[in-house]
Formats: sequence, C-alpha cells, structure tokens
Amino acid sequence: MVIGLNHRTAPLATRERFWISESRRYEVSQQLKSAEGIEEVVVLSTCCRTEFLMWASEPTLAANSVLHFLGTEHGLKLSEWEHFYRLLDESALTYIFRLTCGLDSLTLCEQQVTSSVRAALEQARTVGAAGPFLSAVLEKALSLSEQIRQETAIGELAVSIPTAAFDLAKHIFGSLQGRRVLLLGTGKMSELSARRMVENGAGSVVVIDQSATRAHDLAEKLGGTAATLADRWKCMLRADIVISATGCPHVVLTREEAERIAIERNRVALVILDIGMPRDVEPDVRRVDGILLYDLDGLEREVKNNTAERTAAAAEAEKIVAAEAQAFRGKLQAEIVVPTIVALRHRLDQICRQELESFIEERGPFTREQDQSLHAITAQVIQKIASSLARELKDVPEKEEQEQMTAAVTRLFHLEPPKRALAGTRSEKANERSKDHAIAINY
Repeated sequence: MVIGLNHRTAPLATRERFWISESRRYEVSQQLKSAEGIEEVVVLSTCCRTEFLMWASEPTLAANSVLHFLGTEHGLKLSEWEHFYRLLDESALTYIFRLTCGLDSLTLCEQQVTSSVRAALEQARTVGAAGPFLSAVLEKALSLSEQIRQETAIGELAVSIPTAAFDLAKHIFGSLQGRRVLLLGTGKMSELSARRMVENGAGSVVVIDQSATRAHDLAEKLGGTAATLADRWKCMLRADIVISATGCPHVVLTREEAERIAIERNRVALVILDIGMPRDVEPDVRRVDGILLYDLDGLEREVKNNTAERTAAAAEAEKIVAAEAQAFRGKLQAEIVVPTIVALRHRLDQICRQELESFIEERGPFTREQDQSLHAITAQVIQKIASSLARELKDVPEKEEQEQMTAAVTRLFHLEPPKRALAGTRSEKANERSKDHAIAINY
C-alpha cells in the first residue's frame, strides 16, 4: 500500500508542508510501525514527494493511521486530502517499481530517486520498520532499476535536477564562461549542480555552509573558495548564479533583502536556483527586478522531458516494469499463504500421529520394519495432501479467491488463523520465519 503526495498531485508549497527531514524520518517510522493496521512501513520524503510505503494488514485502518499522523503532526485538513493518493496491491507495487526506476520523477529517469529509495529502506530497517515483505518489494524495485538502465537507453537520456539547473542557466546566459557561482549549502544536489557548471566553463565558485569544515572541503573539491555566513550578502553582490539548498527550516533570503541586493547590483541579472526543501528563498523574490528566481516547480516547467528518444526509452521501460510487477505480485501472493500451509502441515502431522499411536496401541506391537512402514506411508499421505492444497492456494490468480480458499482450509482443518501482531511486535520465531520468506521471494 502507498499513501502520499508528489509533484504531480501537489504544488511545491503543499509538498513543503508535509516534507519530513531525514533525522525525523527515523522517529516517524518508529511511530507508524506500531500504528493500527500497519505491519511494515518505509517513509520516503524528497523535494518531489512525501510517501508512506506500507505492508498493511488492514488498509482502511492503515490509511486512518497515516491520516491521523498527518493531521496531528502536519495540520492536514480534510480539504487537503485531495492532494494525496492511496494505492493498493498491484497498483501500489507497479507504482513503487516505476518510482524507483525514475519513471515518476520531476525530471524523467533521474537516478537520485533510486538512491533516495535505498536510503529510505535502510532507515526503516534501522528502526525495525521494514520487515520481510516490504524489504522484498523494495529490493526487487532497486534490482529492476539497475536492470532497466542496462537494457534500455534511459541511463544515457536521464535528466537530473543538476542537469536541469545547468541547462536553465545556460539558456539564460547563453554561455557560462567566466560566470561566478555561489553555493549556499553543501548537499549532493548543490555539489552536482556546481560541478556541472564548472565543467562547462563557469569561473569562480564560492561555497558557504553552516559548517565551515564542510564548506572548505567542498570548495577544495570544486577548485573554489569557502566563505562564512556573515559574508553571504557580499558574495551575492558579486555572483551571477546562486545555487541554494541549505536544509534550513527557515528562509535565508527575503524579498526585502533581495531588493537591497538588486539595487546595489544596479539590477544586473542574478539567477537564483532554489533547489532546497524546504525552500530557502521567499517566493516573492521573483518579483524583484534584476533577480531571476527558479524553485523546483520552476525547474520542472523549464525541463523538456518529451523528446522522442526519452519517450521511446520510457515506453520500453514501462513495459518491463508492468511485466515484472505482475510476476512479482504472483510471488508475493503465493508467499502470503505460507503460514497457512505450514499450519496445515502441522495439523496433518498431529492428526496422523494421534491416529497412528492409537492404531499401534490397539493392534501392536509391530516389528521394527512394520513400524517404519506405517510411519513412511503416513508421511507420504501427509505430503500428498499438503502439497496438493499448497499448489491450489498458491496458484489462485485472484487475491479475493485466494483469501476465500485460505479461509476455507483454515476452517475445514480447524487451524488457528495467523495472528496479526502490530508491526514491530512479532515474536522472535515469527521474525525468523519472516526472514526465510523474504529470501524466498527476493530474487
């Protein structure tokens, strides 16, 4: 199950409200893993999306748990629920595969989202929120992403945020030769954006960060210089391009401050690329004469995703994703009935053992060979019945029919229904069995 919002369903201002910082994702994962209806959860939050990837025992209860969290922690109003989507079963699986492969990104086929999914999975594992099923799904998605990059032209045609930033700056200035770049923040996107510009002729690079050490280290890698926070206004007066992604919870440039900078620059064009989440620059700064402000939504409008080559490569990738999602769903569906099959086997063993003991007590004693033959034929009967029912349960194509058959077997053989503990509270034995299951489906 997937519940979330992204750049297709919500504007940047809305995405900003529901963005979850990296440090807080651990806390949120711990909070949700024991929430009603949720068995496993991975929290993914980037500049383009905030999503909750879940394995849910009760989808309605799980959705209510997420809704309650968003209402309590982020002030979600019912009127804003329209920005969120809820995907189940095959739709959710296909979406996760498309997402990880970069087919649902702000810039088509960009690779950063794959790294974000991998990091989110590791975060969830750290706090025990990602169990066997969700781990299997995301591991398969990551593997599929690599497969698609090898088998299609997507890797060569990918457009990243740094590429989009470079293309936009080049379009504005015509050439980046000698242009001065100011970097506010030392995150990966900032570094990649600046590096791309330097490789294409940009002149001096100045790096500013809350950590003087990080600023110095990145400046050295880019062949530039580091400056302090106190010097950022002076640096803006001399810069042609500002790339900002500080990670600060508040804006670092207001309209009033931008107006003063523009006046001191005599309205000479200053391009500001605000790729931070939350945003670093007040949106009204774009109204200041002499300053060209582009945030993530602005970059999306400038990026051309629909070239013939990209469209063809994406279509090819979509076919692979659809086929893999359908096949993997079958494996997951088969795996879900494993606890019932195991319980059935134990029940058959119990019945046969009791009947065999009664028979031996009544008709015995038997010779060693006779005793072994009785146990052997009993084991064969158990094996045939269990194997036949296991095939029937696993091979049912429709989930609803499979659930009905599982319920019928449970009732006919008086099996105990699998206990649904809250996520994160499973017994050690259950966790051990879950690990085995994950191995079985993660290929």
